[in-house]
Amino acid sequence: MTSFRSFSTAFKRFALLVAVLGTAACTSARYLPNKVLPSPPMSPTHRGHLLSQPYASTVRGPAERRMFVYLPEKYYENDTRYPVLYLLHGARGNELSWMLKGQLLDRIDSLKAIGAMEECIVVLPNVNQYDDEKDYGNGRCKAAFESLFKVDGSTESAFVRDVVTVVDSIFRTRPEKNARAIAGLSIGGMQAIYISAGFPDTFGYVGAFSPMIHNFVMPSPYSGFYNFLGRKLKVQFADPPQYYAVMTGEKDYFILPVRCYGKRLTRKGYPHDLVINPGAHEWYNWTDFCEKFLQRLWK
Repeated sequence: MTSFRSFSTAFKRFALLVAVLGTAACTSARYLPNKVLPSPPMSPTHRGHLLSQPYASTVRGPAERRMFVYLPEKYYENDTRYPVLYLLHGARGNELSWMLKGQLLDRIDSLKAIGAMEECIVVLPNVNQYDDEKDYGNGRCKAAFESLFKVDGSTESAFVRDVVTVVDSIFRTRPEKNARAIAGLSIGGMQAIYISAGFPDTFGYVGAFSPMIHNFVMPSPYSGFYNFLGRKLKVQFADPPQYYAVMTGEKDYFILPVRCYGKRLTRKGYPHDLVINPGAHEWYNWTDFCEKFLQRLWK
């Protein structure tokens, strides 16, 4: 017990340190704490349809949350069922981050225009941990410290029930493992790893971009949902994902644990891609990782 507590304390101190460094250095990824960001304007040049979709939350916190859903251009002109990508934000972010900071809609449209990615539905949920309605504050971006220290697994444990099931019930999806993908950046990358491992029959494509991952051979400093990753991976890779990618920068804060994670996957014989870019824990890498990932989906 003592060794676990010591490890947990050390990890959280490390996470706190990189959060401080990130707040000071990563200006391109900075959000003001407690600031509610505006809805993204839809450009006339956007090819798809962007919807703001409320959904009920079944776990502690706000009773209702919001996700954005980007539908294919011809969604309302046919009865086609589409695969779905669930794309998660990181600390100091929310369901708007990929659009406002990562220019996601423009990138999707550009890739589709040249035939580099398949038509799909893209879902942008809010996966922050909130205490109640006031804390939620219309989906506010949380300060880095809050994001790091309030990860308790409750939102992640309900992700399939609260988000995936709702999307499948409202939109014309293909409700099957190999027609679903999940990916995220930083804390969102860690969430993508654990959600996909926790629900091995749900996601056939997994992308972790600069994931904030601990040395998973040790107990997780986060409780409940974030324990026993090794056991969960064994089940997940018994019927492996179609594509499993871990991507980071060579100067990223978490480069060492990410390399260790990649080595563990290799040692276990779990098929995956480990992509190391130049650069650090920044949006220029996350947008590049996302474009790479989008081009591998449903090929």
